[in-house]
Amino acid sequence: MFVAFDQLPPSARVWIYQANRQLSSPEILATLPALARFAEEWTSHGRTLHASAEFLHQQFLVVGLDEGVAGASGCSIDASVRFVAQLEQQLGAELLEKSQLAFLQGGVVHLLKRSELKTAVTAGTLTPDTFYFDNTLATKGELDTSWPRRAGETWLARYFGQEAKSQLLA
Repeated sequence: MFVAFDQLPPSARVWIYQANRQLSSPEILATLPALARFAEEWTSHGRTLHASAEFLHQQFLVVGLDEGVAGASGCSIDASVRFVAQLEQQLGAELLEKSQLAFLQGGVVHLLKRSELKTAVTAGTLTPDTFYFDNTLATKGELDTSWPRRAGETWLARYFGQEAKSQLLA
């Protein structure tokens, strides 16, 4: 059953898929019927799931599921990944590839390869105060309160010599 994304509870499980490029408004609008249809038809062992999906920052597909109603099974999660793969084809963009990190700088999402991290820190283009999109968050509550989050408050703190500070904040 489709549920408006903002109506999902903070405990709702989320999966975040990062596009390898910014998507245009027309591209996102064209996906809305498919997102609603997927959420409406998504099931787990024949049980209807209360789910939603939306694009945020024109770069991230977020799928949400109210597990208080019914949880996802391995098969239903596989179905969601197949759906995301279909969206990749429709958009001509990668959503399942995870080798790039996303940062918010000047209101714009910037992607950085993991191999470029140390260079960006050394050059000062990436600082502890740069906002980082941690796409491993598990709940909508975390998404609402900690996404994006200052890089120095995440696992990236070690690149700034701030491990101790980060552990105090956690």
